[in-house]
Formats: sequence, C-alpha cells, structure tokens
Amino acid sequence: MLVPLSWLREHADLPAEATGREVAEHLIAAGLEVEGVDVIGADVVGPLVAGRVESIEEFTASNGKTIRFCQVDVGPELAPVDQPTRGIICGAHNFVVGDHVVVALPGAVLPGGFAIGSRKTYGHVSDGMICSTRELGIGDDHAGILVLARAPSGAWELGQDVQPELGLRDDVLDVAITPDRGYCMSIRGLARELATAYGVAFEDPAGRTTDLPGGGIDVDLRAGGCDRFVAVTVTGLDPAATSPLWMRARLHRSGIRPISLAVDVTNYVQLELGQPLHAYDAATLFGGIVVRDAAQGETVQTLDGAGRALEPHDVVITDTAGTRVIGVAGVMGGLSTEIGPATTEVVLEAAHFDPVSVSRTGRRLGLTSEAAKRFERGVDPTVQAVAASRAAELLAEHGGARTAGATDVGSPALPARLRMAVDHPDRVAGLAYGAEVVCRRLTDVGCLVTPVEGSAELEVQPPPWRPDLREPNDLAEEVLRLEGYANLPSVLPLAPAGRGLTERQRMRRRVGRALAAAGYVEVLPSPFVGSAVLEGLALHGGVGNDTDDGRHQLVRVANPISDQEPYLRPLLVADLLPTLRRNIGRGTPEVALFEMGSVFIARSGDHPADEVPRPTVARRPSAKDLARLDASLPVQPEHVAVVLAGDRSPSGWWGTGEKASWADAIEAARVVALAAGVEITVRAGERAPWHPGRCAAIERDGVAVGWAGELHPRVTAALDVPARTAAMELDLDLLAAGSGAPVAAPAVSTYPAAKEDLALVVESHVPAAEVAAAVRTGAGDLLEDLRLFDVYTGDQVGPGHKSLAFHLRLRAADRTLTADEAADIRNRAVREAAVRTGARLRT
Repeated sequence: MLVPLSWLREHADLPAEATGREVAEHLIAAGLEVEGVDVIGADVVGPLVAGRVESIEEFTASNGKTIRFCQVDVGPELAPVDQPTRGIICGAHNFVVGDHVVVALPGAVLPGGFAIGSRKTYGHVSDGMICSTRELGIGDDHAGILVLARAPSGAWELGQDVQPELGLRDDVLDVAITPDRGYCMSIRGLARELATAYGVAFEDPAGRTTDLPGGGIDVDLRAGGCDRFVAVTVTGLDPAATSPLWMRARLHRSGIRPISLAVDVTNYVQLELGQPLHAYDAATLFGGIVVRDAAQGETVQTLDGAGRALEPHDVVITDTAGTRVIGVAGVMGGLSTEIGPATTEVVLEAAHFDPVSVSRTGRRLGLTSEAAKRFERGVDPTVQAVAASRAAELLAEHGGARTAGATDVGSPALPARLRMAVDHPDRVAGLAYGAEVVCRRLTDVGCLVTPVEGSAELEVQPPPWRPDLREPNDLAEEVLRLEGYANLPSVLPLAPAGRGLTERQRMRRRVGRALAAAGYVEVLPSPFVGSAVLEGLALHGGVGNDTDDGRHQLVRVANPISDQEPYLRPLLVADLLPTLRRNIGRGTPEVALFEMGSVFIARSGDHPADEVPRPTVARRPSAKDLARLDASLPVQPEHVAVVLAGDRSPSGWWGTGEKASWADAIEAARVVALAAGVEITVRAGERAPWHPGRCAAIERDGVAVGWAGELHPRVTAALDVPARTAAMELDLDLLAAGSGAPVAAPAVSTYPAAKEDLALVVESHVPAAEVAAAVRTGAGDLLEDLRLFDVYTGDQVGPGHKSLAFHLRLRAADRTLTADEAADIRNRAVREAAVRTGARLRT
C-alpha cells in the first residue's frame, strides 16, 4: 500500500522535521513492514509559478501538428525586460484565454531531472513551459496541460510559487500489510499507529458524527455473509464536475488512477477510512437492493467486462426483483450499473461482508480488488455510515450533489470481551511491564480496559477495527510490539540435562563434517526431478519400467511446482548430477559435491488416489484413517551421496594433478563409514547408473548399503556431465542400523609399530576384500592397520592369477613387538588367507 506522508500528517500530529525514512523506522519498530520510501519532488527546482494565458496564436507546423504560441502573464517581477508577458510554445488544446496554468520558467528542473530553458522552436522563442500533471509528477494525464482552479488558500496570484499549494514534494511509504493488520490498509489505521509510536495526538477521521436522513432505497438482507448495509442516495450530481487536484494527486501517489468524481470519491474514502465503497448509477437500478446468496447457474458481467459464473455460496447484490445480479459482494461491481459520463444520481454502498465469503469467492473467480483485500482481512463494522456520509459530503462539495435519502440495515457483531491476567504480557516477554504499562498500551490500541475487582485480571473489549484480537496472547503481543520488540531480552533456552541431539543426529553431523573435511561441498538441491534425468540415469529402462529395483517405484507429485519435474527423486544422484552440470557450465571445472537427504520410493501396491482418506477439519481422523494415510506414504530412507569430476588435486609447478576417479568415490564411502563408526566391505558390483566394470558394492555385514564408482558413459553423455564422472550413494538407514552405541575412541599405544609387507597370489576372480578380511582375521588384535598398496597381473604370477600386496602395521599396547612375534603374525595371516581364499605367498 502506497501512503503519502502528507496525508498521514493530517491525522497524526507528527514532528515537522520527521522524514519519510524516520516514519518508516517507527512503523517497522511497531511490527509493520515498510518495503521502501519514495521521496517525491526532491529533484524539483523552481521557479514554478502560476500564470494567466493572455493570448493564443495557432499555426500548423511542417509536421502537420497544430501548435499554439501563447502569451502568458507571470506577474511583473518575473516578466521579461520591456515585455508584459512570456511567449511559450505549447501543443495542448484544453485551455483558453484567461485560464490559470502552471509555468516552469527557464532554470526550473521538473521531476526526472528535466531542465527547462529558453529555446527557439517552430520559429518562435519558447521562454519556459506550460506544465501537465504528468510533467509535475502529480498525475498520469499528459493529453492536456493542468488548468488551475481556485487555490486551496484562495485565488491564484500571478507569479505565485505553486509548489506548496500543489504539494509537489512528498514522501510516499510502501507499506506491506500482513493479513492480521487489515486496519492498517487505511490512512486512519496507519496514522493511529504513528500517533502511538511518536506519542502524539491522533485525530480519528471516523470520529465525526453522522446524521443521515431516512427515506433511502429499500435494502433487503437475505444472506448470512452480510450483516450491515448502508445505502445513501445523492442527486443533482454535475456530470461535468471533476475531482479536485489535491484529491487526484493523492490518489495518484497512492497508486490509484483517477477516473471521475464519483469513482474518485469512493476510492479516496476507502483509502482514508479503510471502508470499501461502491457507487451505482441510480438510473439503472430497478427498485431497491437485495443481498442474497447466488443461485446455481447465475452469471454476472463485472466491471472488467468479463462474464462470471456464480455458485450458491457466493454472496451477490441484486435489484428488488431479485433476478438481476448487479455486483459480487465485496469483490467487484457489475457492469450494468456502472457510473457513466452522464450520471447525475448515485447510490453509495457501504457494507460489511464476511471475510471468509469474500476471500473464497474472490479466489474462485480469480478476482483481486482493493475492496476484497480489505474485506478478507476484516473491516470495522461500525464505520459504514461514516464512510457513506463522508463520500456524500465530498460529492456535494465538489459536484453540487445533495443527499436525498439513506438506508442503514443490519447489526454486525462486535468482538467478544476478553479476560487476561495483568501479568500475562510480563510472562510472555520475560519482562516486568507492570499493570500501568499494560493498560496504557491496550488503550493506545483502542481497547476498553477494566480491572476485575477482587482478582489480578483485566476485562478487555477489543475495538471493532481489530477482529484479530481474539485471545489473551493477542493482547500480550500488542503490549510487546508497542513497547518494542528490540527491548526484549535475548535469553538462550537451557537444554534439560541428559537430552540434546540424538545419536542419529550426531552421526549425521559427523558424516557431513567428515565429507566437508575431505574436500566435498554440501548442496541442497530441489527433491523434484524430471523424466529426462531419470531416463538419462538408465535405471533399467528409466521411467515406467517396473522391475524389482525399488528405485523404479516412482512417486509422482499431484501438483508439481514445474511440469518438467513431476517426480520425487529415487536417488540423490538424480539431483546432484544436474547441480554438477550447472557448476561446470558456470566455469568451475573441478567439482566435488555431497548431499544428505531423503529419497522417495512408492510402496508396492499403494492405495489408488481415490482410496486414500482425506480428513476434514470437522473431526479428528480415526485410527483406521491414520493407518491408511501412513500406508499410502512412500518409503523415505535417508541417503548420502557424492559426485565429483575434474582434477581431484590441481596441477602446478610441483607436477601434474590427479584426476578424480572411481577410487575417490569408494574412498568417500570409507570416509562416511568411519564417521558412522561402522566397518564396510568393498566388493566388485554391477548396478545402474554405474559402469559395470568400475562399480563397487558397499556392504555391511554382508548386506549391500550402497554403491560407488564411475558412471556409465551413456549416463554421462545423456546428462551432459564430464566423461568418467564418479559417484557414490549410501543408504544411511541401513548403514547405521544397530549402531546406536557411541563410537569408542581407540587406545593409543606409546610403543613403536612393527611393519610387515606380504604379497599373496590368488585367482583373478577372488575379490581383494575377501583376501584382506582373511589377512585381518589371521593377524588378530595386534593388527593396527591394513592397506592394499599394489595389484599385479602378468607373466610372473601366471595367467588367470593376480598378486595382491598388503602393508601391515602391528602394535601392542604393553610392549614393543619382537621380530619373531611380527613374523609369527605375518605367517598366521598367510595361512588364514590360504585356507579361505586359496592364496599363496608370492616369492
């Protein structure tokens, strides 16, 4: 909502030196949102003066346009030497000799930095410019120049500075109104907030007395969605009357385009009081007005020219016959009763409509109007007569109209009285405000506060413009915000002893920190993926292929954010690889990313969508309904995944860098396992989307918990990522199953280590992991570390065999191992490997 500061000053006695930005800070401190402050007219430099047109000479220019050369009297002090008037070229034709106009003399600067000078054009010297409202920044009309009526302070004097009278300089605040602050969608509400914030006097524009006459048109309320309706009939309106310049300027700065006097008045009063008004051309009404629920199949043509189909729960305005819909209540009026250029008799509507009804109808019809925005947030149910009376007065003052009759029907309900403990705001804030501050702040809001005798409670009557005040916590919030959120103490909560992060949460943190320390960067991509990515991953045929691979039980979102990504990811690499591609495409060739999060796999035999219960808010769902809802949800295991491409270590003067490979992906799995405190086994495997010859199955206790290796060339080509990109993905739920105990720190021995190397020859099909497991078992507890450092195939070991070279580090906690002890451990390891894998010692 755009709000001119000059308008706020009329109702809140703000300090004269207060700027728009200072006012914005006070509103923000009071809990409102101010998105910006526009300083209007700060770049305007005089002289901008009033002048009178003394003569007009018209001629046709070479381009065919009719141009006027005007002689304008700007007073003797500003007239040129030896000349009573200034000659000015003008292309507008909406003024005559004798009209007063705004003249920008040479040296003036108009909004936008438009400097005015004396120059020769169309064969004449134009000594200034006659200005339009757009050029002055107070309107959008550029078809004609601004013809001045009487000045607000009296008659215009020639040469008089027009800037103060026209209000060319102003600050406009852009205030974002939250749904619970509907009262602030008006000058009245914002001025009240500012008066409270500054501690100054507030003049309520709705505080005037109203004395509406009777004898108005008949109004029949038949709908529950309307509890008050005021209709004021004004006659004798001059169709040629225009809105005063000050009103048009305020509407323009408030973001509303001036249209006609009747329409402008309703918009002006709506901004001033927060009460939406609607004006009907009385000549087009058939009798009185009926407010009722719409019938099935009824239609209406709204002011925007569109035809709207109505439903029974919509509240509509009709004429007395009840058959012609002339408006959608609280949303938009009908085209059949629109104010026209010949309208002389007007019926003003000021009503109070149900917020839920207005919101529901507006959203269903796709209509958003300024009136609907206010009704759906809640409008003061006591201000309708004041608003209608104010509009009638403005039409009388500026359009010669008179009030012929008025009707006021209905009795809206006021907010319920509340009881609150005096110290309730103190307990909410953690501060001692005291009864005096609590009562004063609630009174500032507009509440009637009465202490309850014999108890430490207050009885509070919320004001009618605050329907959001429904319980003691709402009242406490008002005290807190007016006393200043910035004054609330910052106190960290104390965690109860023995609680805090669960072991699973701590494990997740350890995994994230370990991967970050290993050089990976965590990303949080969207969980939604499209068909192209899933098919590119070559998951046994891609989308729609129903195999025993659980990843193909895809979950499709009913209302996806993007139609291009309707599925929830079955693998983390499905959204990591597009992220990798974007980073490489933006100039980062070396990328190592990781992500932890849920994947989504539909349960086999899931309930069809029409069988899934949809609980209502009318009652609590039954245990059976909840069980069916749970059964319909997809399986959501938590995974961790990494992808990497480019150089794992950079090139430099020290030598050539090392490319990222499948070995790095497997090592990432070991990093995760170490952080989780579990042991894993790496075996050769085969699974899409990995390369069948460069893929490893990651197992724990013989159960596959993930996969790592190099992606298949077809996958890298389909997803446009570098060839030989590596990836790893582990199921954290399976990895951490049964490992809830804290990870025990290893004992540190002060004795030196003994080192042994051994090379074992096995058949080519024997996994290195099995050989390593046998060596580890044979070596026993004194084996501190085991590393495979070489794999050899060739003539020295014979066809169909390979040599695996291991490095063993041995250490005892209580002594230095002797050479004989180390040799004995080595021999036991060789024997165990021979028994379990058929290995022999290479000589």
